[in-house]
Amino acid sequence: MSRPEGDELASAPVGLIMAARTPWFDLTECAGHRTVRRQDGELVGDAPMTLDTCHDLASVTKVVATTTALIRLVSDRLVDLDAPLSAYLSRSYEAITVRDLLLHRGGLWEWWPLYIKPEAPPPRYRPGRARHYSDLGFVLLGQIVETVTGLSLDRAVTELVTEPLGLGSTGYGRPAGPEVAMSALDDRIEMAMLDTGRPYPVPYRSSDFARWRRGPVLGEVADGNAHHVFGGVAGHAGLFSTVPDLLAYGLAMSRYEEHDRLWRPEVVREFFTPGPDAGQALGFRTYELPLWDETVTVLGHPGYVGCAVGFVPGRDIALALASNRLLVEGDPTPTDTLWAGLLQATTQRSRTA
Repeated sequence: MSRPEGDELASAPVGLIMAARTPWFDLTECAGHRTVRRQDGELVGDAPMTLDTCHDLASVTKVVATTTALIRLVSDRLVDLDAPLSAYLSRSYEAITVRDLLLHRGGLWEWWPLYIKPEAPPPRYRPGRARHYSDLGFVLLGQIVETVTGLSLDRAVTELVTEPLGLGSTGYGRPAGPEVAMSALDDRIEMAMLDTGRPYPVPYRSSDFARWRRGPVLGEVADGNAHHVFGGVAGHAGLFSTVPDLLAYGLAMSRYEEHDRLWRPEVVREFFTPGPDAGQALGFRTYELPLWDETVTVLGHPGYVGCAVGFVPGRDIALALASNRLLVEGDPTPTDTLWAGLLQATTQRSRTA
């Protein structure tokens, strides 16, 4: 779908929520449907999308769960950003540090079908040299959280992140309430990744795996590795949440200095500092947000299914996006495009507030 606007947004068969909280205005747009069904051979919207709808966060998990948990563990001096991975994991990764993984500079493959080949291959690139966005890196970071805390990842994230921040509708593999957005039509996207070798040329085909989901993905994480290998709980994907909880998370991170009982503010600032690659801090992506009299930096992250979260440190600004953009037969609108639309809408509102 193309990004709906105005009346077109309200009639879209899939759902879209855009929300922002700032000191000058609040923005909330919610339209479309949280699920679809087939009628006369066409996909039509079914149950309506609401602010209470729970969403598959996909890669937003990387920041809300894994990165925030690591902020706490680094603050407690239980994790050293510059220690090699071998200090925490049994596998030998002497050349790769925790910082490298947070910056996506670990040199690991961007993606690998662990449900076909459980052992990840050796690094694809030289560690520490350039940014190559990697799900595998955050799988390892989630395992570090488990090792250091002695807890399962879902329990660790509950104790370190969601309970202290009051995120009662956020958790792994257990969408809160009856309103859950459909994540995908089935596993067709991962099957196509294998059969076409795009965007990553892995040496497998969809016929090498027998447990594909052939029907709607509802209340389960869409990501294949998270679902088929990790039971819905992984460092790179698996978290579910609502837009109000995403806004609450964003405001808490924006007001990070008020939460010094949870973390050391200087550690948080280190995570927020841009790294050597454009648009990337420690775990967080960075975006420019022009306001009426200045341009500020938003930290956050998008997710493949159609969600995103962002915030401006120290400025009381939080943004959240939720959609089920994959529920179309053709090419879906990229999450980054939807996110850019929210940033633009926030800019426009700031100039008229």
